[in-house]
Amino acid sequence: MNLTLRIWRQSGPQDKGRMVTYQVDDVSPDMSFLEMLDVLNERLILAGEEPVAFDHDCREGICGMCGLMINGDAHGPQRGTTACQLHMRQFSDGDTIDIEPWRARAFPVIKDLVVNRNAFDKIIAAGGYITAPTGSAPEAHSVPVAKANADAAFESAACIGCGACVAACPNGSGMLFTAAKVTQLSLMPQGQPERYTRVIGMVDAHDEAGFGGCTNAGECTAVCPKGIPLTTIGRLNRDYLAATTKRGDTPGT
Repeated sequence: MNLTLRIWRQSGPQDKGRMVTYQVDDVSPDMSFLEMLDVLNERLILAGEEPVAFDHDCREGICGMCGLMINGDAHGPQRGTTACQLHMRQFSDGDTIDIEPWRARAFPVIKDLVVNRNAFDKIIAAGGYITAPTGSAPEAHSVPVAKANADAAFESAACIGCGACVAACPNGSGMLFTAAKVTQLSLMPQGQPERYTRVIGMVDAHDEAGFGGCTNAGECTAVCPKGIPLTTIGRLNRDYLAATTKRGDTPGT
């Protein structure tokens, strides 16, 4: 395939940035999207030009590093797929593809397609842990867990922290990520000691990081490559209401 790529180029956080057009020829439909960008970068380097900076690591759809806006869609046109697992067979010969970084106040651009997602780390640091005694691991079946809770916790734990939910949300909210990290612990016995301090701390960290508020638009779940459902945010809201009631706060103040 012969493709026209319109890629966001920004030399640094203070640079204004712009879309730059490149032609890429002989693209195999069996290439992944990132492999196609590798081919472009090899040609740019040979021509003495600056390669396009983009995040990647495992290229197996499990690390969350490869987030890109592709033709306005987070991770591209194929649902339930990360950009590194998206193959060029999803496009056609002669297509023009727009490639941009995540667009959110809490994710400032570092360079080109690379954004700073340290705001997610701050949310995790505010409560994404459990209190557990040191020593040998307990017997796996010593603490009964209802299957419905185990399944829902596992579903939330599938979140890879890529940030697609933030990029797709019209408010730039990171609530689906926050809810997934709260839920995976609050449904398990080990997560009960910090259950209510956790949800308050993580929501506060979410707001302080500059993420927008959740208005249940649902765009986050539509683009999530791991299919985290909107009901996860409902669980967070219930825990947050219970936590603020126990503490004597008025939710939303």
